Amino acid sequence: MTLPIYLDNNATTPVDARVLEAMLPYFAENFGNPASVSHLPGDHAAEAVELARRQLAEVLGGRANEIVFTSGATESINLAIKGVARANAEEGKHIIACLTEHMAVLDTCAYLEQNGFEITYLPVGGHGLIDLDRLEAGIRPDTILVSIMAANNETGVLQPIDEIGRICRSKHVPFHTDATQAVGKIPIDVDRMQIDLLSCSAHKIYGPKGVGALFIRKFGPRVRCEPIIHGGGHEGGFRSGTLNVPGIVGLAKAAQLATDELPREAARLTSLRDRLVGGLQADLDEVHLNGHPTKCLPNTANLCFAWVEGESLLQGLATLAASTGSACSGANNKTSHVLKAMSIPDLLAKTAIRFSLGRFNTAEEIEYTIGAVAEQVRRLRRVSPIDELRTMMMKNTNQRGIIHT
Repeated sequence: MTLPIYLDNNATTPVDARVLEAMLPYFAENFGNPASVSHLPGDHAAEAVELARRQLAEVLGGRANEIVFTSGATESINLAIKGVARANAEEGKHIIACLTEHMAVLDTCAYLEQNGFEITYLPVGGHGLIDLDRLEAGIRPDTILVSIMAANNETGVLQPIDEIGRICRSKHVPFHTDATQAVGKIPIDVDRMQIDLLSCSAHKIYGPKGVGALFIRKFGPRVRCEPIIHGGGHEGGFRSGTLNVPGIVGLAKAAQLATDELPREAARLTSLRDRLVGGLQADLDEVHLNGHPTKCLPNTANLCFAWVEGESLLQGLATLAASTGSACSGANNKTSHVLKAMSIPDLLAKTAIRFSLGRFNTAEEIEYTIGAVAEQVRRLRRVSPIDELRTMMMKNTNQRGIIHT
């Protein structure tokens, strides 16, 4: 067992050796620009890109000419939301999103609000799920897009994508999903799920950083979307710029491997995650699971350790690599907007730790993690002045005949 143990796979993953092997020839040997089709080096690069496009389309259940390669999920999300907004502004300026979306969605929506668009932010229940009836009732004649993430990056909660797709299709409104955490972890089929736009990234599935893709439906119905980057008309006019050939090859290979290994890996990760949660709850009192107990990613457990500040807990665990929330907003030290939307009190939300397991984690590492976390939580509860407040609150609560949870 190698320390530190890496349990932050929702932030990023290591590049799988098989992915790196597929990428290497396109750095030096096959280095051509795929837009230079007048010579063999360019042709070889273009062939690699088109093969990767077909491979990713097969993983997602779409068609090759519906795949647009980007620099990552954030760019894909911006292209989906801003692109649809610009292309359809004359028909309406109303968009529906969810309060627990990744900041790439929320910040993009905030930008559009400053430019004359109206955003409806759907709330979630205590388990982090939207209300489908509320979604359907919220769609208006001027609604031009619904954007709901497939899997939450902090809690792992899985939204009912099939039902959302059905509702949007019945209302003739395009449906975009941020599937960054979902691709390769749960089955995805854009046709069956009636998804019109889908964003994803390579580095969440053991591929390289700096490359992603956006699926844009062209058939039944065709989605109208404008580019947000101009300068050459690459990627069918949707995304100008010289293509990252090694990255694109790596993305397709990573997606293919993750999909091929999905059933076995999902079962293995579910077992490890359940052991982690069960072990910690058995060793410690007041350990709360945030999210849905079953409608969640197989690899993700977001836990609150009452009376222990999350950052302090992680600082004392040098042998573990986990996080207090999203890597994209972790530097601001604010209470998670996801947990806040789930009505988790601020004091409890600040005790949250996200454990996101991955392909290379083992049962031995999970057992070590249970012991290390439990020991550190007990130590912090003993030495922290807040423990006195905890004791007083529990005593007062018990005296009033209220069960403390």
